[in-house]
Amino acid sequence: MILVTGASGQLASTLVSAARAVGVAVITASRSADADRQMDFDRPETLDFGGVETLFLTSAGYAEDDVVIRRHGAVVAAAREHGVRHIVYSSLSNDSDHLGFALAHRWTEGAIKDSGLAWTILRNGLYAELIGSLATPSDGSITAPFGQGRISAVARADLAEAALAVLKSPAPHAGRCYELSGETAFSVSDIAKSLGVAYTPFSFAAERERLSQLPLLAFQAPMLMSIYAAATGGFLETQKTDLKGLLPQPRDAFAIACAVAQGEVQIL
Repeated sequence: MILVTGASGQLASTLVSAARAVGVAVITASRSADADRQMDFDRPETLDFGGVETLFLTSAGYAEDDVVIRRHGAVVAAAREHGVRHIVYSSLSNDSDHLGFALAHRWTEGAIKDSGLAWTILRNGLYAELIGSLATPSDGSITAPFGQGRISAVARADLAEAALAVLKSPAPHAGRCYELSGETAFSVSDIAKSLGVAYTPFSFAAERERLSQLPLLAFQAPMLMSIYAAATGGFLETQKTDLKGLLPQPRDAFAIACAVAQGEVQIL
């Protein structure tokens, strides 16, 4: 049995839909009443992995590091206790270590490797959809401060397909870390040119001030600023990806980012 956590989230729901479309049986887990098993990572007593052979652990990274580490630690402990054989984890690309949310991913990788269970780590690049949403023009100009750095973003659907390729037959992928960034890097300046708008990035100070006026959770503004800083510093372009080894034809991440920025694709 394959169980996918975080099933109400964007990546996991895309994965579940792709799996069921090709007849791969998966069950889902989340806080949602629509999930096959209702689980809350903040309540370890709800973590029921009975009968599960392969667990796809979708990162619960939408929180501070200590919260994510506590959640993931509880999941790994419960998986070991309940007899899960193989954990597949949606991590963060190696070249993204400069991002403010990398620490919890690396801690989780270590915890999974030390668990005694078979494991596969999927080190995902940043979503093309995320970059496009952050680069949405306002008043005819893109102001998000990405600098001129190139980003090896990847389509979310490609990450779901890569995960599905592993889940279909996990044994050959045991002990592997896959780097799943996009094959062709692009800059936000490239998005602006494609859309025919100006690229006039705010200073970091101006962007911090703008974010401080928004109803964000405490960790969200630093997370966003770390993306801008890493891109500006040239740390989000990778020279290596294993994407084509897991799926035949990756999607055009740049076209997807542009479509999102232009409002042609809605982010759910």
